[in-house]
Amino acid sequence: MSVKCRDIIAGLEQLAPGYLAEDWDNVGLLVGSPEQTIHKVSVALDVDMAVISEAIAAGADMIVAHHPLIFKKISQLRTDLPLGSMLSTLIKHGIAVYTAHTNLDSAPGGVNDVLAQKLNLLAIAPLTTVYQEPLHKLAVFVPASHVEQVRMAMTEAGAGHIGNYSHCTFQTQGIGTFLPLAGTAPFIGEQGKLEFVEEYRLETIVTKSRRSEVIAAMLAAHPYEEVAYDEYVLKNSGLRHGLGRVGRLTESMPLAEFIQKVKTALAVEAIKVAGPADAVINTVAVCGGSGASLIEAASKVGADVLVTGDVKYHDAQQAIAEGMVIIDAGHFATEQPVVESVVRYLTLCAGKKNWNVQIMASNVQQDVFRSY
Repeated sequence: MSVKCRDIIAGLEQLAPGYLAEDWDNVGLLVGSPEQTIHKVSVALDVDMAVISEAIAAGADMIVAHHPLIFKKISQLRTDLPLGSMLSTLIKHGIAVYTAHTNLDSAPGGVNDVLAQKLNLLAIAPLTTVYQEPLHKLAVFVPASHVEQVRMAMTEAGAGHIGNYSHCTFQTQGIGTFLPLAGTAPFIGEQGKLEFVEEYRLETIVTKSRRSEVIAAMLAAHPYEEVAYDEYVLKNSGLRHGLGRVGRLTESMPLAEFIQKVKTALAVEAIKVAGPADAVINTVAVCGGSGASLIEAASKVGADVLVTGDVKYHDAQQAIAEGMVIIDAGHFATEQPVVESVVRYLTLCAGKKNWNVQIMASNVQQDVFRSY
């Protein structure tokens, strides 16, 4: 079926919700209309004229990018200047632009998870905490004949996740009573007669962002006209979301070996390294893009090295003072791997939702810096 821009946005916001973005960031739909029909999507790290020209040639009518095309507020739209020229071209060709920036950095499966996975890290966890999602408890009363149907509907919709465990529920047996009044069509019983029914109280946990989907699935699977259920806001919070990641290698290795691992994983010819040459690496912190601000956080969790980009001279000095190695593998190289990950994610969404849309990765982008 044809797909609207808003449908693709909804899919992307399941991956990288807007509430994970930093306050100073500019994410979301920056160009275009949520109602326009999309036939082809190009996924890129940046929106520049090369990416726009590629999208036009390929027939793409939406670009999904990591870096915002519009970052600061604009007070003029001059087509003789780079930004104005790009915006004019996008509008002329009906190409929407959607950006997921710091929300994609913090999101599970986003920039930093992909970077940590490229380095084959184990026990990956956020390096900082930007957001901990509130949790809700849902308890629904179900006749014995439909317990499994309702349980599966709720858990398949996203309920029941506790840490690395899914489909977590609890049930207790009891007797439910109800008296169907005039105008009802009860699944069990008859009008005007008090019924005593064997029922189960089925309870599970759900994040705030998934509660609406879970409740809708529960109601659709439940046989009763009027479904009795309770919802509680819990004091305990869900998974942490934040910038950077920390994990460990499968086994310790000398710094020289780890340097080669980074270069191979990120397909870069050269990287910058500061810290003791004889360091042994086991615990690794990463932050795609510009992550030098996380040096202290990396040190506090006992990281032997921080892999990031855009490292300044005094950043390196701080890392050394913290007793840690810092590796500048480049802004582009540490973020570019997420492009293919987003392509795979959107392709999976298209398959599940029967979207008639093509998803492509931009092939024209490269690091603005070259090694000589």
